[in-house]
Amino acid sequence: MSSSVKLNPQDLPEAAPHNHGRTLAAWVTNVGLVVAAVIAALGIGIPQMTLVWVGTAVAVVSLAAGGALKALGHGQTSS
Repeated sequence: MSSSVKLNPQDLPEAAPHNHGRTLAAWVTNVGLVVAAVIAALGIGIPQMTLVWVGTAVAVVSLAAGGALKALGHGQTSS
């Protein structure tokens, strides 16, 4: 099967950076979310609602920290 659409090199987007998400913002966000999930899971397993809410708070803080780090230039660029 061939496409009838003809693409010229200038029509293609620029190549993405080759960091594969290995940025400080990505690491902080992922590690924070894993820690949050473990805390919340312990809270559900014990059952202790305080731990569930602490896990939720850690998740929110890690998402905010990752967003702030990306805004400061420590994340993957959009282009």
